[in-house]
Amino acid sequence: MTKVDIVSGFLGAGKTTLIKQLISGIWKGEKIVLIENEFGEIGIDGGFLKNAGVEITEMNSGCICCTLVGDFSEALKKVVDQFAPDRIIIEPSGVGKLSDVARAVEDVSGETGMELDARITVADAKKARMYMKNFGEFFNDQIEHAGTIVLSRTQDVSGERLEESVRLIRGHNAEAAVITTPWDQLTDETLAEAVSRSHSLLDQLLAGHDHEDHSCCCHEEHDHGHDHDHEEHDHLHDHDHEDHSRCGHSHEDHDHCCGHEDHDHCGHENHDHCPDHHHHHHADEVFTSWGRETAHQYTKEELESVLKILSETALLGNVLRAKGIVPARDGGWMEFDLVPGEYEIRKGAPDYTGKLCVIGTDLPEAELAEAFKA
Repeated sequence: MTKVDIVSGFLGAGKTTLIKQLISGIWKGEKIVLIENEFGEIGIDGGFLKNAGVEITEMNSGCICCTLVGDFSEALKKVVDQFAPDRIIIEPSGVGKLSDVARAVEDVSGETGMELDARITVADAKKARMYMKNFGEFFNDQIEHAGTIVLSRTQDVSGERLEESVRLIRGHNAEAAVITTPWDQLTDETLAEAVSRSHSLLDQLLAGHDHEDHSCCCHEEHDHGHDHDHEEHDHLHDHDHEDHSRCGHSHEDHDHCCGHEDHDHCGHENHDHCPDHHHHHHADEVFTSWGRETAHQYTKEELESVLKILSETALLGNVLRAKGIVPARDGGWMEFDLVPGEYEIRKGAPDYTGKLCVIGTDLPEAELAEAFKA
């Protein structure tokens, strides 16, 4: 019986880092296949996990619902047939819904001999409040359907902020195990105990949600142009002055979405600006992505100037996540990660070419290409 574990989490929460820790720790020695679903044109995270000896299948369609009802199910069957793994780890897109992924696994479990094991959600302790307010339809779904919730970057927030994040999460899931200990202090035994909570909650969660219509969203009446009002939705600002550990660029989160504290974005409690005024949006109705392969060689200063604009202003759209690996002018390579209000640049291993990916809303593709010289 192949076990299937889902490790979800909103954009930039730290899913890949946690998966590495799980593979080298509590699941060490097992035959594992990782299935990634990247939202966007350029898949990047897969390259970071190849050295762990994990087989990776990337699906970069960008349309989460189409992936789930189509090639996702076929991918699961193919993985079981070809590799007969002990465990399949599914890493959904950061804007995917955990409920949809779990349902897709359940739908094919009988014919594949798979068993849904753990449902883990990674949530950034610094940004839980902001994402819950501004992108609740997607963020809250990941929280509500998790058996284990792992808070990331708890060492970077005050005790009061951490308690607030836990309180907000408990408002959407009172039963899951919530890990608040910094990851470098977690033992394999502690992590395994928390992950085991997923098993006892699985049946009741699946039983409590009926099978709604999740037909494919890629049809003509959906407008993928994301016609948001720029006067009201300028940018999502995360001001977090507590953390200066990542290049010194971060600010205290005041829940500023689009320059207004009380203006919610699509997918939240306030549906005035949402396309269909209900809670059944698919990711590609709300979020857009821009991706490029590039041979341009960057200086650190050149790359940092672009990331500063993406993280601190609305000049290049409402950016929720950016990541990439690019050649450096000095002959090395640089990897970068960005979430609202902060970014990190670090040395990276060479890839066959540079890769860039930006996810958010109202992304001006031509301006992004010009800024990155891609």
